[in-house]
Amino acid sequence: MGDPVAEYTSRIQRQEREIKCLSDEIEKLKNPEALVTSSQLDELREENAKLKYRLNILKRSLREERSQCSKNMTNINQRLQEIFGDAIQAAYPDLESPPLSVTPNQQAKFGDYQCNSAMAMAQMMKSRGLKVSPREIAERIVQNIPDNEMIQKTEIAGPGFINVHLKKPFVSKLLTNLLINGVQPPPLQSRKRVVVDFSSPNIAKEMHVGHLRSTIIGDSMCRLFEFLGYDVLRLNHVGDWGTQFGMLIAHLQDKFPNYLTVSPPIGDLQAFYKESKKRFDEDEEFKKKAYQCVVRLQSKEPEFIKAWNLICDVSRMEFQKIYDCLDIKIIERGESYYQDRMTDVVKEFEERGLVQLDEGRKIVFPPGQSIPLTVVKSDGGYTYDTSDLAALKQRLFGEKADIIIYVTDSGQAGHFQVIFAAGQMIGWYDPKVTRVEHAGFGVVLGEDKKKFKTRSGDTVRLMDLLDEGLRRSMDKLKEKERDKVLTPDELTKAQRSVAFGCIKYADLSHNRINDYVFSFDKMLDDRGNTAAYLLYAYTRIRSITRLANIDEEALRRAAETTQVLLDHEKEWKLGKCILRFPEILRKILEDLLLHTLCDYLYELATTFTEFYDSCYCVEKDRQTGEVVKVNMWRMLLCEATAAVMAKGFDILGLTPVQRM
Repeated sequence: MGDPVAEYTSRIQRQEREIKCLSDEIEKLKNPEALVTSSQLDELREENAKLKYRLNILKRSLREERSQCSKNMTNINQRLQEIFGDAIQAAYPDLESPPLSVTPNQQAKFGDYQCNSAMAMAQMMKSRGLKVSPREIAERIVQNIPDNEMIQKTEIAGPGFINVHLKKPFVSKLLTNLLINGVQPPPLQSRKRVVVDFSSPNIAKEMHVGHLRSTIIGDSMCRLFEFLGYDVLRLNHVGDWGTQFGMLIAHLQDKFPNYLTVSPPIGDLQAFYKESKKRFDEDEEFKKKAYQCVVRLQSKEPEFIKAWNLICDVSRMEFQKIYDCLDIKIIERGESYYQDRMTDVVKEFEERGLVQLDEGRKIVFPPGQSIPLTVVKSDGGYTYDTSDLAALKQRLFGEKADIIIYVTDSGQAGHFQVIFAAGQMIGWYDPKVTRVEHAGFGVVLGEDKKKFKTRSGDTVRLMDLLDEGLRRSMDKLKEKERDKVLTPDELTKAQRSVAFGCIKYADLSHNRINDYVFSFDKMLDDRGNTAAYLLYAYTRIRSITRLANIDEEALRRAAETTQVLLDHEKEWKLGKCILRFPEILRKILEDLLLHTLCDYLYELATTFTEFYDSCYCVEKDRQTGEVVKVNMWRMLLCEATAAVMAKGFDILGLTPVQRM
C-alpha cells in the first residue's frame, strides 16, 4: 500500500524540476532577436506566452499541493525510508529489491531513528558471492544521503547501524503545523470502499460477552478507516433466518394467538427462546409444526413475515440499548438479506463446473483447501457457507468494496479461509487488488483463566456486564471523592466515560489474536496501561490550560506566533513522541492490531508526565499561589499532546471528559 504523502512529495519534486526547465527556457526566449531571424520572432513570442501561462498554472498547482501536504501530519518514518531508499539505490544500483528497515531508536543517546539495512544487504550480497562488510555498506549509504530538511547528522555504530539525528527546527515546524491545522490524516490518492462485518449477534438471543470483542474491535477498525478518509460500510450480519424461526413463530402462535392485531408482550426474548426450544426438543407435534412454519416463512406468507418481524424488532431494541451505551453505529444486514441471492450463487458455481455431488449434498472444493463448502444440503436447503458466499459476492460487486474485513472469533478462521479461496477460484476477486481478510480474536476469560461465565455457569449477558461497569466506576469515583468536586452532570459523564472506556480499552489493549482475562479491578486501576490512567492523564493536561487561564483562541494565536522550543531533553522526547502518531496508524492499517495504538497512547502519556515533572509550564508565586509566568511554547506542547490523545481516544471509541 503506497504512502499518499510520499506520492504527493514525489509529484511536487517532479513539478519543481519542470518549473526549472520552463524557467530556463523562458530565460533563453527573453532576447529572441539576437538568436533568430525576424520571420521567426512572432512564433517565438507566441511560444513564450504559452510557456509563461503553463508556468503560472504549474506554480499555482504546486502551491495547492504544498498547502495540502502542510495540513497533514508527516509520517517521519516514511519520509526517512524514502531518503534511505534513494541513498541505497544510488549506492548499489545493481542490487535488486534491497532490504529497507528504518525504526525509531529506543535509546535517545543513539539518535532518533535507526536504519538497519546494511546487515541484511551484506547477507544478500554474500549469498551472491560478494563479501562486503556491513559497516562498509553503511558508509556508502551515508555518503549518498543528500542534504535535506530532516536529518541533522548520521552516525555509524557497531557492525553497521546507521543512527539518525533529526533537526530540531524540522520537528518544531511539524508540531506547529499540527497545532494550527489539527490532527489531520495523510491525503488519500483514492477514496477506497471498505466493508467491515462485525458484532453479528443472533435474533431472539441476548448479546453476551462473546459478542463484546467483535463489537468493540470492529467499531475501532471502522473508526480508524474513517479517520484516514476511507468510505466505510459498517455491517451487522445478524442471524435472522433459519430453522429456529419456525420454532419461535410456532410458539408465538400458540402463546399469543392474536399477535396479528395485538402486539405480544415478549420483552424477555431469552425466556421466550428457551420455552420454545424446550417444546421443540420434547414435543414431536410441536416440532412438525415448527418445520411447517419454516417452510411458510421461506414462502414469505404475510402472517409469517409479520411474526418474524415482531421477533426481530424486539431483538433489535435490545441490541440497540447496548450499541447506544458503547456509541456503536452499525447497519443491520442479516442472513435474510442474502436469501434470494443464494440461488444465483449456487447456479454460478454449477455453470462453471465447480460443484460436486456428495451423498445428496452439493459441495465445492476450492484448491489448496482440505475441507469443502456445502452450498446445498441433502434436503435442498442452504447453509452458512452459501450465505457467506452470497454476502462476499454482494460486497464485492454490489458494494464495489476494495477492502472487506470480517471481525469474528479465531475459531472461524478456517471457515473464512475456504470462503475466500472459493471467491478467488471463481474469479470474483484478485487478492493482489482487493483485500479480503479475517481479523480473528481470542476468547474472553474470567480471572480463573477459564471461559468467562457467571457463577451459575451461564454465559454473561452483555447488558449485565455494562451495568456492573457503571456501578464499579461510580464506586471508584466516590472513593476518590470526585462526587464532592464535580456537578451531578459532570459526575455522570465521568462515570460513563470511565466505565465504558475501561471495558473497551481492556479489550483493545490486548493483542486481539490472544485470549484475555476480564478483570474489573485491573481495568479500573488508574495506574499502568489502562483507560482509567489515560483518561485521568488527559483531564490533567486539560486542567493545565485552565490553570494558566488560557482559552482556545489564545492557544490558536500562540501556535501561529510562538516557536515550539525543544531545547530541554524532555521537550525533545515529547515532541518526537507526539509526531510518531502517523507511523502508528500506518502500522495498524497493515496488520489491524489495535493494541499498538493503546501502547503508543500509554507511552505518550508517560512521556508527557516526564516532561511535566521536569519542565515548568506555569510558574506560580510560592506564597500567594498566583500565576506569575506562562511558558507558552510548553503550553503548546501540552495542547499537541492532548490533541493527539483525543484523536487516539476517538479511534478507540473512548469518550474523554474535561473534568474527572
